[in-house]
Amino acid sequence: MRAYLDLVERVLSKGSRKSNRTGVDTLSRFSEFYRVDLSQGYPLLTTKEINFKAMLREVLWYLSGQDHIRDLRKHTKIWDAWADEDGNLETAYGRFWRRFPVPGQSAALGAEVFVDEQHPHVHREPDGSLSFDQVGWAIDELKTNPDSRRIVITAWHPANAAVSKLPPCHITWVLNVQDETLNCHLSQRSADLALGIPFNLAAYSLLTQAIAQEVGLKVGEFVHTLVDAHIYVNHIEGLKEQIKREPFRLPQLKIANKPFHQLQFEDFELVDYRCHERIRFEVAV
Repeated sequence: MRAYLDLVERVLSKGSRKSNRTGVDTLSRFSEFYRVDLSQGYPLLTTKEINFKAMLREVLWYLSGQDHIRDLRKHTKIWDAWADEDGNLETAYGRFWRRFPVPGQSAALGAEVFVDEQHPHVHREPDGSLSFDQVGWAIDELKTNPDSRRIVITAWHPANAAVSKLPPCHITWVLNVQDETLNCHLSQRSADLALGIPFNLAAYSLLTQAIAQEVGLKVGEFVHTLVDAHIYVNHIEGLKEQIKREPFRLPQLKIANKPFHQLQFEDFELVDYRCHERIRFEVAV
């Protein structure tokens, strides 16, 4: 994963020191970018140990559409700092991926239109409101209209983000087909290079492979734009150690041949993962 190590090195050498809400300063660079060819292997970092099982649990939690972490926290504590004592979150990625709020028709201005409950990916919530399954819709679009340039999934709801304790960092992903291969572009407003990016890279690469398998396409590229790419100052020494390490060959990811919406934890197998020892980084909350 030379692309990741090069990204870290750029921010270490060219980043500007900034303060932020956590109280721990960062070295920050504006609008960084990298791309990975997924046909060359599953891009789980090998220059330090990555907790694949925790990452997979997080992805499956996203796909569940839940707005709380009561099931997730049985397996990993990675979201506990942002949830209340009952496990509820002010913002949950899966809630917007699978249950994005549909405005009532009275909210439409002029000629605006919104989907209604006749649409196959609209569901009625317990409170009577409507929500839209973006992931389900995207998969159907890839099956029926693979040349579309509109296959966009967003986790950003402005009215929520304006008041949330932690609005989404990885905000929008776009699926695009070229030459019968599925590519994914992720836009991220805020990117923690030591802790967050290795998980994001692994998570969206896994999603790309799983969706490609569902719709009968080959995997192409994962491409990542990071608006504020940063390194917390207490992560600098650990990352300096990491970029000295020589990457091992990438592992393979095997996914059971079953419908996407039926995939469970045991349907994913990481094969031939060899990595350097773990580097500990503190989470800035």
